[in-house]
Amino acid sequence: MPRYGYGYVRVSTDKQEELSPDSQEKLIREYGRKNDIIILNIYFEIGVSGRSADKRPAFQEMIASAKSKEHPVDVILVWKYSRFARNQEESIVYKSLLKKQNNVDVISVSEPLVDGPFGSLIERIIEWMDEYYSIRLSGEVFRGMKENAMRGAFQARPPLGYKIAERGKPPVIVPEEADIIKIIFHKYVNESMGFFDIARYLNSLGYKTSHNKSFERRSIEYIIQNPIYCGMIRWNRTHNATNEIKDRSEWIVIDGGQKPIISKELYEKAQELFKITYNPKGTRPSSTYKHWLSGLVKCPDCGRTLTASTLHRKNGEPYSYFSCYGYNKGKCRKPNGVSSLVLEKEVQRSFEEVLDTGNIEYELKHYETDEIVNEQTVINERLKGLVHKEERIKTSYREGIDTLEEYKDHKRLIQEERDRLTVQLKELSRGSTKKPEDISLALLQKVRSVYSILTSDNYTIIQKSESLKQIVDKIVYDRSNDMLKIYYFYYT
Repeated sequence: MPRYGYGYVRVSTDKQEELSPDSQEKLIREYGRKNDIIILNIYFEIGVSGRSADKRPAFQEMIASAKSKEHPVDVILVWKYSRFARNQEESIVYKSLLKKQNNVDVISVSEPLVDGPFGSLIERIIEWMDEYYSIRLSGEVFRGMKENAMRGAFQARPPLGYKIAERGKPPVIVPEEADIIKIIFHKYVNESMGFFDIARYLNSLGYKTSHNKSFERRSIEYIIQNPIYCGMIRWNRTHNATNEIKDRSEWIVIDGGQKPIISKELYEKAQELFKITYNPKGTRPSSTYKHWLSGLVKCPDCGRTLTASTLHRKNGEPYSYFSCYGYNKGKCRKPNGVSSLVLEKEVQRSFEEVLDTGNIEYELKHYETDEIVNEQTVINERLKGLVHKEERIKTSYREGIDTLEEYKDHKRLIQEERDRLTVQLKELSRGSTKKPEDISLALLQKVRSVYSILTSDNYTIIQKSESLKQIVDKIVYDRSNDMLKIYYFYYT
Protein backbone atom coordinates (compact mmCIF):
# COMPACT_ATOMS: atom_id res chain seq x y z
CA MET A 1 0.00 0.00 0.00
CA PRO A 2 1.20 3.54 -0.69
CA ARG A 3 2.61 5.59 2.14
CA TYR A 4 2.16 9.29 2.77
CA GLY A 5 4.93 11.77 3.41
CA TYR A 6 6.16 15.32 3.77
CA GLY A 7 9.18 16.79 2.05
CA TYR A 8 11.55 19.22 3.74
CA VAL A 9 13.82 21.52 1.72
CA ARG A 10 16.40 23.78 3.40
CA VAL A 11 19.06 26.04 1.93
CA SER A 12 21.21 28.04 4.33
CA THR A 13 23.08 30.34 1.90
CA ASP A 14 23.68 30.60 -1.80
CA LYS A 15 27.44 30.31 -1.30
CA GLN A 16 27.63 26.84 0.26
CA GLU A 17 27.80 23.56 -1.64
CA GLU A 18 24.07 22.90 -1.50
CA LEU A 19 21.54 21.97 -4.11
CA SER A 20 19.03 24.64 -5.04
CA PRO A 21 15.53 24.39 -3.53
CA ASP A 22 14.11 23.35 -6.91
CA SER A 23 16.68 20.58 -7.28
CA GLN A 24 16.03 19.26 -3.77
CA GLU A 25 12.28 19.27 -4.39
CA LYS A 26 12.74 17.41 -7.70
CA LEU A 27 14.81 14.64 -6.07
CA ILE A 28 12.30 14.28 -3.22
CA ARG A 29 9.36 13.94 -5.62
CA GLU A 30 11.24 11.44 -7.81
CA TYR A 31 12.02 9.31 -4.75
CA GLY A 32 8.36 9.44 -3.74
CA ARG A 33 7.17 8.23 -7.15
CA LYS A 34 9.67 5.35 -7.24
CA ASN A 35 8.83 4.19 -3.71
CA ASP A 36 5.02 4.62 -3.70
CA ILE A 37 5.11 7.61 -1.34
CA ILE A 38 2.43 10.25 -1.86
CA ILE A 39 3.89 13.68 -1.05
CA LEU A 40 1.19 15.69 0.73
CA ASN A 41 3.27 18.84 1.22
CA ILE A 42 6.83 20.13 0.92
CA TYR A 43 8.08 22.60 3.53
CA PHE A 44 10.69 25.15 2.45
CA GLU A 45 13.28 26.96 4.59
CA ILE A 46 15.39 29.40 2.55
CA GLY A 47 18.44 31.16 3.97
CA VAL A 48 18.18 29.45 7.38
CA SER A 49 20.89 27.58 9.28
CA GLY A 50 20.23 24.05 10.49
CA ARG A 51 22.08 24.52 13.78
CA SER A 52 18.96 25.42 15.78
CA ALA A 53 15.46 24.00 15.24
CA ASP A 54 13.90 26.85 17.25
CA LYS A 55 14.80 29.30 14.49
CA ARG A 56 13.16 27.26 11.70
CA PRO A 57 9.41 28.00 11.64
CA ALA A 58 8.67 25.77 8.62
CA PHE A 59 10.49 22.87 10.33
CA GLN A 60 8.49 23.35 13.53
CA GLU A 61 5.24 23.51 11.56
CA MET A 62 6.11 20.25 9.79
CA ILE A 63 7.02 18.44 13.04
CA ALA A 64 3.81 19.63 14.73
CA SER A 65 1.72 18.38 11.82
CA ALA A 66 3.51 15.01 11.71
CA LYS A 67 2.89 14.55 15.46
CA SER A 68 -0.81 15.44 15.29
CA LYS A 69 -3.54 12.93 16.20
CA GLU A 70 -4.59 12.63 12.56
CA HIS A 71 -1.24 10.93 11.79
CA PRO A 72 -1.16 12.39 8.26
CA VAL A 73 2.20 10.98 7.15
CA ASP A 74 4.43 7.96 7.52
CA VAL A 75 7.72 9.50 6.37
CA ILE A 76 9.58 12.78 6.04
CA LEU A 77 11.85 12.99 3.00
CA VAL A 78 14.96 15.19 2.81
CA TRP A 79 17.73 15.49 0.23
CA LYS A 80 20.38 14.83 2.90
CA TYR A 81 20.25 14.32 6.66
CA SER A 82 22.10 17.63 6.99
CA ARG A 83 18.95 19.35 5.68
CA PHE A 84 16.96 17.94 8.61
CA ALA A 85 19.48 19.20 11.20
CA ARG A 86 23.12 20.26 11.54
CA ASN A 87 22.99 19.59 15.27
CA GLN A 88 23.30 15.86 16.07
CA GLU A 89 21.64 16.20 19.46
CA GLU A 90 18.56 17.88 17.99
CA SER A 91 18.51 15.41 15.08
CA ILE A 92 18.40 12.42 17.45
CA VAL A 93 15.72 14.02 19.63
CA TYR A 94 13.36 14.85 16.76
CA LYS A 95 13.88 11.57 14.92
CA SER A 96 13.28 9.55 18.09
CA LEU A 97 10.20 11.59 18.92
CA LEU A 98 8.72 11.03 15.45
CA LYS A 99 9.57 7.34 15.34
CA LYS A 100 8.64 6.22 18.86
CA GLN A 101 5.53 8.31 19.37
CA ASN A 102 4.17 8.58 15.81
CA ASN A 103 5.95 5.87 13.79
CA VAL A 104 7.24 8.46 11.31
CA ASP A 105 10.59 7.80 9.60
CA VAL A 106 13.03 10.42 8.37
CA ILE A 107 14.62 9.32 5.08
CA SER A 108 17.49 10.86 3.13
CA VAL A 109 16.84 10.32 -0.60
CA SER A 110 20.58 10.51 -1.42
CA GLU A 111 22.00 8.60 1.58
CA PRO A 112 20.35 5.13 1.60
CA LEU A 113 20.87 3.03 4.73
CA VAL A 114 20.55 -0.67 5.48
CA ASP A 115 18.11 -1.85 8.12
CA GLY A 116 19.24 -2.84 11.61
CA PRO A 117 21.86 -1.61 14.11
CA PHE A 118 24.56 -1.14 11.46
CA GLY A 119 22.31 1.22 9.50
CA SER A 120 21.63 3.24 12.68
CA LEU A 121 25.37 3.46 13.33
CA ILE A 122 26.02 4.78 9.81
CA GLU A 123 23.22 7.33 10.25
CA ARG A 124 24.80 8.61 13.49
CA ILE A 125 28.20 8.86 11.77
CA ILE A 126 26.64 10.89 8.94
CA GLU A 127 24.96 13.21 11.47
CA TRP A 128 28.22 13.64 13.38
CA MET A 129 30.10 14.48 10.18
CA ASP A 130 27.40 17.00 9.19
CA GLU A 131 27.68 18.73 12.55
CA TYR A 132 31.50 18.68 12.40
CA TYR A 133 31.40 20.19 8.91
CA SER A 134 29.03 22.92 10.07
CA ILE A 135 31.25 23.81 13.05
CA ARG A 136 34.40 23.74 10.92
CA LEU A 137 32.78 25.88 8.22
CA SER A 138 31.59 28.37 10.84
CA GLY A 139 35.13 28.60 12.23
CA GLU A 140 36.64 29.16 8.79
CA VAL A 141 34.09 31.85 7.98
CA PHE A 142 34.79 33.55 11.32
CA ARG A 143 38.56 33.50 10.75
CA GLY A 144 38.13 34.93 7.27
CA MET A 145 35.89 37.72 8.52
CA LYS A 146 38.29 38.45 11.37
CA GLU A 147 41.20 38.83 8.92
CA ASN A 148 39.08 41.18 6.80
CA ALA A 149 38.15 43.19 9.88
CA MET A 150 41.82 43.50 10.89
CA ARG A 151 42.49 44.99 7.45
CA GLY A 152 39.73 47.55 8.00
CA ALA A 153 37.33 45.97 5.51
CA PHE A 154 33.62 46.74 5.85
CA GLN A 155 31.52 43.56 6.22
CA ALA A 156 28.05 44.67 7.28
CA ARG A 157 25.03 46.55 6.06
CA PRO A 158 25.96 50.25 6.08
CA PRO A 159 24.21 52.25 8.81
CA LEU A 160 22.39 55.55 8.41
CA GLY A 161 24.72 58.08 6.78
CA TYR A 162 26.47 55.64 4.45
CA LYS A 163 25.74 53.48 1.42
CA ILE A 164 27.60 50.92 -0.67
CA ALA A 165 28.36 52.51 -4.04
CA GLU A 166 30.65 49.77 -5.33
CA ARG A 167 30.90 46.18 -4.14
CA GLY A 168 34.15 45.48 -2.30
CA LYS A 169 34.78 49.18 -1.70
CA PRO A 170 34.31 51.15 1.54
CA PRO A 171 30.87 52.73 2.01
CA VAL A 172 30.41 56.33 0.88
CA ILE A 173 28.67 59.18 2.68
CA VAL A 174 25.03 60.02 1.95
CA PRO A 175 25.06 63.83 2.53
CA GLU A 176 21.44 64.27 3.64
CA GLU A 177 21.74 61.34 6.07
CA ALA A 178 25.14 62.55 7.31
CA ASP A 179 23.43 65.80 8.40
CA ILE A 180 21.16 63.73 10.66
CA ILE A 181 24.19 62.03 12.25
CA LYS A 182 25.85 65.40 12.89
CA ILE A 183 22.67 66.74 14.49
CA ILE A 184 22.44 63.70 16.78
CA PHE A 185 26.02 64.04 18.07
CA HIS A 186 25.65 67.82 18.40
CA LYS A 187 22.44 67.55 20.40
CA TYR A 188 23.87 64.83 22.63
CA VAL A 189 27.31 66.30 23.35
CA ASN A 190 26.81 70.06 23.12
CA GLU A 191 23.20 70.46 24.24
CA SER A 192 23.10 67.55 26.75
CA MET A 193 19.92 66.30 25.09
CA GLY A 194 18.89 62.74 25.99
CA PHE A 195 18.26 59.90 23.55
CA PHE A 196 14.49 60.10 23.85
CA ASP A 197 14.41 63.85 23.28
CA ILE A 198 16.74 63.58 20.27
CA ALA A 199 14.49 60.90 18.75
CA ARG A 200 11.42 63.05 19.30
CA TYR A 201 13.18 66.07 17.77
CA LEU A 202 14.20 64.16 14.63
CA ASN A 203 10.73 62.68 14.24
CA SER A 204 9.24 66.17 14.44
CA LEU A 205 11.31 67.08 11.36
CA GLY A 206 10.15 63.99 9.49
CA TYR A 207 13.54 62.27 9.47
CA LYS A 208 13.66 58.46 9.15
CA THR A 209 16.12 55.71 10.10
CA SER A 210 17.98 53.59 7.54
CA HIS A 211 14.99 51.21 7.67
CA ASN A 212 12.64 54.12 6.88
CA LYS A 213 11.12 54.06 10.35
CA SER A 214 10.68 56.70 13.02
CA PHE A 215 13.56 57.19 15.44
CA GLU A 216 13.46 55.54 18.87
CA ARG A 217 15.65 55.84 21.93
CA ARG A 218 17.57 52.66 21.05
CA SER A 219 18.31 53.84 17.49
CA ILE A 220 19.88 57.05 18.85
CA GLU A 221 21.88 55.03 21.40
CA TYR A 222 23.18 52.73 18.64
CA ILE A 223 24.29 55.69 16.51
CA ILE A 224 26.06 57.40 19.42
CA GLN A 225 28.07 54.23 20.17
CA ASN A 226 28.94 53.37 16.56
CA PRO A 227 32.58 54.30 15.74
CA ILE A 228 31.97 54.08 11.98
CA TYR A 229 30.99 57.75 12.05
CA CYS A 230 34.51 58.85 13.03
CA GLY A 231 36.17 56.64 10.39
CA MET A 232 36.56 53.42 12.42
CA ILE A 233 35.37 49.84 11.84
CA ARG A 234 33.85 47.81 14.69
CA TRP A 235 33.41 44.05 14.29
CA ASN A 236 32.47 41.04 16.48
CA ARG A 237 30.61 43.18 19.03
CA THR A 238 27.62 40.83 19.47
CA HIS A 239 26.74 37.15 19.29
CA ASN A 240 24.85 36.46 16.07
CA ALA A 241 22.44 34.00 17.67
CA THR A 242 21.35 36.12 20.66
CA ASN A 243 22.53 39.64 19.74
CA GLU A 244 24.08 39.72 23.21
CA ILE A 245 27.03 42.10 23.51
CA LYS A 246 30.38 40.33 23.89
CA ASP A 247 33.19 41.31 26.23
CA ARG A 248 35.09 44.32 24.87
CA SER A 249 38.29 42.25 24.65
CA GLU A 250 36.68 40.28 21.80
CA TRP A 251 35.78 43.34 19.73
CA ILE A 252 37.84 44.51 16.80
CA VAL A 253 37.89 48.30 16.43
CA ILE A 254 40.27 49.59 13.78
CA ASP A 255 40.65 52.43 11.28
CA GLY A 256 38.41 51.88 8.26
CA GLY A 257 38.57 53.02 4.68
CA GLN A 258 35.41 55.15 4.75
CA LYS A 259 35.38 58.94 5.17
CA PRO A 260 34.32 60.08 8.67
CA ILE A 261 31.15 62.10 9.22
CA ILE A 262 32.29 63.50 12.58
CA SER A 263 35.68 64.00 14.21
CA LYS A 264 37.20 61.46 16.59
CA GLU A 265 37.27 64.18 19.26
CA LEU A 266 33.50 64.61 19.10
CA TYR A 267 32.98 60.83 19.09
CA GLU A 268 35.20 60.40 22.17
CA LYS A 269 33.30 63.15 23.99
CA ALA A 270 30.08 61.28 23.26
CA GLN A 271 31.55 58.04 24.63
CA GLU A 272 32.71 59.71 27.82
CA LEU A 273 29.26 61.19 28.32
CA PHE A 274 27.63 57.83 27.60
CA LYS A 275 29.77 56.04 30.20
CA ILE A 276 28.76 58.60 32.79
CA THR A 277 25.04 58.70 32.06
CA TYR A 278 24.33 55.07 31.09
CA ASN A 279 23.02 53.24 34.15
CA PRO A 280 21.92 49.65 33.37
CA LYS A 281 19.15 48.29 35.53
CA GLY A 282 20.44 46.58 38.66
CA THR A 283 23.99 47.99 38.45
CA ARG A 284 25.61 50.33 40.96
CA PRO A 285 27.00 53.77 40.04
CA SER A 286 30.65 54.07 39.12
CA SER A 287 33.08 54.66 41.99
CA THR A 288 34.05 57.97 40.40
CA TYR A 289 30.53 59.19 41.14
CA LYS A 290 30.32 58.70 44.87
CA HIS A 291 28.22 61.84 45.01
CA TRP A 292 26.27 63.94 42.51
CA LEU A 293 28.58 66.88 43.24
CA SER A 294 31.70 64.90 42.22
CA GLY A 295 33.77 66.65 39.58
CA LEU A 296 32.10 70.03 40.07
CA VAL A 297 33.38 71.24 43.46
CA LYS A 298 36.65 73.21 43.15
CA CYS A 299 39.23 74.34 45.68
CA PRO A 300 38.96 78.10 46.52
CA ASP A 301 42.78 78.33 46.80
CA CYS A 302 44.26 76.38 43.88
CA GLY A 303 41.18 75.73 41.72
CA ARG A 304 41.73 71.97 41.58
CA THR A 305 38.86 69.51 41.91
CA LEU A 306 37.81 68.32 45.37
CA THR A 307 37.71 64.51 45.36
CA ALA A 308 35.10 62.59 47.33
CA SER A 309 35.68 59.72 49.76
CA THR A 310 32.99 57.74 51.55
CA LEU A 311 32.72 58.01 55.34
CA HIS A 312 30.06 56.84 57.81
CA ARG A 313 28.20 58.57 60.60
CA LYS A 314 27.82 56.99 64.04
CA ASN A 315 24.52 55.44 62.99
CA GLY A 316 26.23 53.80 60.01
CA GLU A 317 24.73 56.16 57.42
CA PRO A 318 27.24 56.84 54.58
CA TYR A 319 28.16 60.32 53.37
CA SER A 320 30.88 61.86 51.20
CA TYR A 321 33.77 64.02 52.32
CA PHE A 322 35.38 66.31 49.73
CA SER A 323 39.05 67.30 49.96
CA CYS A 324 41.46 69.11 47.62
CA TYR A 325 43.26 66.84 45.17
CA GLY A 326 46.17 69.31 45.04
CA TYR A 327 46.62 69.25 48.82
CA ASN A 328 46.87 65.44 48.77
CA LYS A 329 49.70 65.81 46.21
CA GLY A 330 51.46 68.57 48.17
CA LYS A 331 50.49 71.22 45.60
CA CYS A 332 47.98 73.23 47.70
CA ARG A 333 48.47 74.79 51.12
CA LYS A 334 45.01 73.91 52.48
CA PRO A 335 42.93 70.71 52.36
CA ASN A 336 39.70 72.74 52.14
CA GLY A 337 37.75 69.69 53.22
CA VAL A 338 33.98 69.82 53.47
CA SER A 339 31.26 67.27 54.15
CA SER A 340 28.59 66.49 51.56
CA LEU A 341 26.03 67.06 54.32
CA VAL A 342 27.10 70.70 54.41
CA LEU A 343 27.54 71.09 50.64
CA GLU A 344 24.13 69.67 49.79
CA LYS A 345 22.37 72.17 52.05
CA GLU A 346 24.42 75.08 50.72
CA VAL A 347 23.81 74.16 47.07
CA GLN A 348 20.10 73.74 47.73
CA ARG A 349 19.97 77.09 49.53
CA SER A 350 21.80 78.80 46.64
CA PHE A 351 19.34 77.35 44.12
CA GLU A 352 16.39 78.51 46.22
CA GLU A 353 17.83 82.03 46.45
CA VAL A 354 18.19 82.22 42.64
CA LEU A 355 14.65 80.99 42.10
CA ASP A 356 13.21 83.35 44.71
CA THR A 357 14.96 86.49 43.44
CA GLY A 358 15.17 85.65 39.74
CA ASN A 359 18.72 87.05 39.73
CA ILE A 360 21.27 84.76 38.09
CA GLU A 361 24.82 85.34 36.87
CA TYR A 362 25.99 83.12 34.04
CA GLU A 363 28.54 82.73 31.28
CA LEU A 364 27.53 82.46 27.64
CA LYS A 365 29.24 79.58 25.84
CA HIS A 366 29.38 79.03 22.11
CA TYR A 367 29.53 75.77 20.21
CA GLU A 368 32.57 74.82 18.15
CA THR A 369 31.53 75.72 14.62
CA ASP A 370 33.48 72.92 12.92
CA GLU A 371 31.35 70.32 14.70
CA ILE A 372 27.98 71.98 14.21
CA VAL A 373 25.40 71.39 11.53
CA ASN A 374 23.49 74.50 10.56
CA GLU A 375 20.01 73.15 11.20
CA GLN A 376 18.41 76.11 9.45
CA THR A 377 20.33 75.25 6.28
CA VAL A 378 19.26 71.59 6.56
CA ILE A 379 15.61 72.56 6.92
CA ASN A 380 15.80 75.01 4.02
CA GLU A 381 17.24 72.26 1.83
CA ARG A 382 14.36 69.98 2.82
CA LEU A 383 11.89 72.74 1.92
CA LYS A 384 13.50 73.06 -1.51
CA GLY A 385 13.17 69.31 -1.93
CA LEU A 386 9.42 69.57 -1.38
CA VAL A 387 9.17 71.81 -4.46
CA HIS A 388 10.68 69.03 -6.57
CA LYS A 389 8.29 66.53 -4.99
CA GLU A 390 5.35 68.71 -6.00
CA GLU A 391 6.59 68.82 -9.58
CA ARG A 392 6.88 65.02 -9.66
CA ILE A 393 3.35 64.42 -8.38
CA LYS A 394 1.99 66.95 -10.89
CA THR A 395 3.75 65.10 -13.69
CA SER A 396 2.37 61.76 -12.46
CA TYR A 397 -1.15 63.20 -12.46
CA ARG A 398 -0.85 64.78 -15.91
CA GLU A 399 0.48 61.54 -17.41
CA GLY A 400 -2.36 59.53 -15.87
CA ILE A 401 -0.16 57.56 -13.47
CA ASP A 402 -2.02 58.90 -10.40
CA THR A 403 -5.72 59.60 -10.01
CA LEU A 404 -7.04 62.98 -8.90
CA GLU A 405 -7.65 61.59 -5.38
CA GLU A 406 -4.08 60.28 -5.19
CA TYR A 407 -2.73 63.61 -6.41
CA LYS A 408 -4.70 65.51 -3.75
CA ASP A 409 -3.56 63.10 -1.04
CA HIS A 410 0.10 63.46 -2.02
CA LYS A 411 -0.24 67.24 -2.16
CA ARG A 412 -1.78 67.29 1.32
CA LEU A 413 1.09 65.24 2.79
CA ILE A 414 3.67 67.55 1.21
CA GLN A 415 1.91 70.62 2.61
CA GLU A 416 1.78 69.08 6.10
CA GLU A 417 5.52 68.45 5.95
CA ARG A 418 6.12 72.02 4.70
CA ASP A 419 4.08 73.46 7.59
CA ARG A 420 5.98 71.35 10.12
CA LEU A 421 9.38 72.39 8.76
CA THR A 422 8.35 76.06 8.59
CA VAL A 423 7.36 76.04 12.27
CA GLN A 424 10.67 74.41 13.17
CA LEU A 425 12.57 77.00 11.14
CA LYS A 426 10.84 79.85 12.96
CA GLU A 427 11.68 78.31 16.33
CA LEU A 428 15.35 78.02 15.36
CA SER A 429 15.36 81.63 14.14
CA ARG A 430 13.91 82.85 17.44
CA GLY A 431 16.47 80.78 19.35
CA SER A 432 19.43 82.30 17.49
CA THR A 433 18.36 85.89 18.30
CA LYS A 434 17.49 85.51 21.96
CA LYS A 435 17.71 88.67 24.07
CA PRO A 436 19.57 88.62 27.43
CA GLU A 437 16.28 88.65 29.35
CA ASP A 438 15.02 85.70 27.31
CA ILE A 439 18.20 83.76 28.07
CA SER A 440 17.86 84.50 31.78
CA LEU A 441 14.28 83.24 31.77
CA ALA A 442 15.30 80.09 29.86
CA LEU A 443 18.17 79.43 32.28
CA LEU A 444 15.94 80.00 35.31
CA GLN A 445 13.55 77.43 33.91
CA LYS A 446 16.43 74.97 33.66
CA VAL A 447 17.52 75.79 37.23
CA ARG A 448 13.99 75.06 38.45
CA SER A 449 14.00 71.72 36.62
CA VAL A 450 17.42 70.71 37.99
CA TYR A 451 16.43 71.78 41.51
CA SER A 452 13.41 69.46 41.40
CA ILE A 453 15.71 66.59 40.39
CA LEU A 454 18.31 67.28 43.10
CA THR A 455 15.70 67.41 45.87
CA SER A 456 13.91 64.23 44.78
CA ASP A 457 14.65 60.66 45.88
CA ASN A 458 13.44 59.28 42.54
CA TYR A 459 16.70 59.98 40.69
CA THR A 460 20.07 58.23 40.80
CA ILE A 461 23.40 59.84 41.64
CA ILE A 462 24.34 59.80 37.95
CA GLN A 463 21.08 61.42 36.86
CA LYS A 464 21.45 64.18 39.44
CA SER A 465 25.06 64.75 38.44
CA GLU A 466 24.27 64.98 34.74
CA SER A 467 21.33 67.32 35.24
CA LEU A 468 23.58 69.62 37.27
CA LYS A 469 26.27 69.60 34.58
CA GLN A 470 23.77 70.92 32.04
CA ILE A 471 23.81 74.33 33.71
CA VAL A 472 26.73 74.41 36.19
CA ASP A 473 30.38 74.73 35.21
CA LYS A 474 31.83 74.58 38.74
CA ILE A 475 31.03 75.16 42.42
CA VAL A 476 33.46 76.87 44.80
CA TYR A 477 32.94 76.67 48.57
CA ASP A 478 35.11 78.84 50.83
CA ARG A 479 34.80 77.17 54.21
CA SER A 480 36.74 79.83 56.13
CA ASN A 481 34.27 82.52 55.04
CA ASP A 482 31.28 80.15 54.76
CA MET A 483 30.63 81.27 51.18
CA LEU A 484 29.46 79.18 48.22
CA LYS A 485 29.39 80.34 44.60
CA ILE A 486 27.80 78.43 41.72
CA TYR A 487 29.09 79.24 38.22
CA TYR A 488 26.18 78.84 35.79
CA PHE A 489 26.49 78.75 32.00
CA TYR A 490 24.21 78.86 28.99
CA TYR A 491 24.98 77.64 25.45
CA THR A 492 24.09 79.86 22.49
